Amino acid sequence: MENESLLNLRRFVIPEFIYGQGAINLTSRHIRNFGAKKVMLVTDPGIIQAGWVKKVEENLIQEGIQYVLFKDVTPNPKDYEVMAGVKTFSENGCDIIVAIGGGSPLDCAKGIGIVSTNNKHILEFEGVDEVPIPGPPLICIPTTAGTSADISQFAIIVDSSRKVKIAIISKTVIPDVSLIDPETTTTMPTELTAATGIDAFVHACEAYVSNLSFPITDLAALEAIRLINENLIHALNNPMDMKYRNNMMMASLLAGMAFSNASLGLVHSMAHSLGGLLGLAHGVCNAVLLEYVIDFNFEASVEKYTNISEALNLDMKMQNTREKKSLLLNKIAQLRKDAGINITLGELGVGKKDLDQLAKNAIEDPCLATNPRKPKLEDIKAIYERAL
Repeated sequence: MENESLLNLRRFVIPEFIYGQGAINLTSRHIRNFGAKKVMLVTDPGIIQAGWVKKVEENLIQEGIQYVLFKDVTPNPKDYEVMAGVKTFSENGCDIIVAIGGGSPLDCAKGIGIVSTNNKHILEFEGVDEVPIPGPPLICIPTTAGTSADISQFAIIVDSSRKVKIAIISKTVIPDVSLIDPETTTTMPTELTAATGIDAFVHACEAYVSNLSFPITDLAALEAIRLINENLIHALNNPMDMKYRNNMMMASLLAGMAFSNASLGLVHSMAHSLGGLLGLAHGVCNAVLLEYVIDFNFEASVEKYTNISEALNLDMKMQNTREKKSLLLNKIAQLRKDAGINITLGELGVGKKDLDQLAKNAIEDPCLATNPRKPKLEDIKAIYERAL
């Protein structure tokens, strides 16, 4: 059966990307390549404060490129923020979008683009391959090492009325160009470095055990896991050391290549539910949930979880299945704690009263389709309860 699965058709898509220190300085060159007349910059106040928006603005001014700034993006971007951005894009006659920041501005920019060309509300694109017409050219400049929104075919937007995160999964939301500059991550606060680093780790783990994985995504995922294990804590302790920042940005890129093509699993379904209903930070939710989901999934994918353990430098020889699982769970718990994420869902404000709704939202999330083990509603509720 395994050999047969290797013969199945697989699609692998990523944008053009420029990787390395100084990539951010190439913004105007790539805008010119599209023949664009007016740029919409999409970002958030934190990225403006960090100085990266000013760097891009100076680049555009120097080249005589007109632009308008849209900065009204919050963590876990909302449907109404996307629609406000569309209004700004249209009223100012923009014909290209440049997104600067972490996953929130990048996902919001993707939403603005597809709404502007399809003339539908952002919530109408929920699901897989529901975007008929691609948006205008989109250039992404990531400033975190974790979300991989700059190369993925995912956009996650909060439906503010239902308090759920919707997933828009389509190759039409893949950016046209990603300018990946590891130096931009040096301004991340410690907590964000940790949360996004663990987010990238979860991307890689879930992509590797996904039932849509194949050799190319597997290679990328395992290398991302190895790089995060060897560099995340060093990046936290030495935030200006470009060796560690570069390795973490490379890990984020590889994890993104993996999950964008193999999809994700139960951790993300449950984290999306938490983020939508309670507004919690995505990376922290992933970090808190990962061990409990692996505990649930392990027997369904023992060989692959063993390979993950070996990428984490664990000795899995002569261990039985129970011991293998225990070693891996302990290692992940230690990595999380070393990164400073030593918290429970209860301490994040989740209560037992929330569990039914959280489980109902999670079981509807499209990421669940590629989880190696199919959970029931009560299984998901039980995992949430264990993580309280």
